[in-house]
Amino acid sequence: MDIKLKAVAVPVSDVDRARHFYRALGFRLDLDQAEGDVRVVQLTPPGSQCSIIIGTGISSAEPGSAVCVLRVNDLGAAVADLRARGVAPSPVSHCPAGFACLTFTDPDGNTWLLVDDVPVR
Repeated sequence: MDIKLKAVAVPVSDVDRARHFYRALGFRLDLDQAEGDVRVVQLTPPGSQCSIIIGTGISSAEPGSAVCVLRVNDLGAAVADLRARGVAPSPVSHCPAGFACLTFTDPDGNTWLLVDDVPVR
């Protein structure tokens, strides 16, 4: 059986603010649909096959409780890109698996870990 991860729910307190933040990071807007008390916004990072879902009525998780991991092929370029988009990443460090990594947070405090594609030697 072939199983692929489609999307991960990221809990936020303000859907429009979060939508703007992720769009400013270059995430593609795939869906923004509301029906009754439920609103689903699906966004996909550049080059990714897995999306995030933010919205109302989709999760009971507390805003800021998510930890998501993104893999990039050039961590230095990713740092420059984040800064150009107004995001302050942490200093680059070494993750336990031997890769260089950094973190940043969205406006609700959800943590994003960026991991370099190439292990540190």
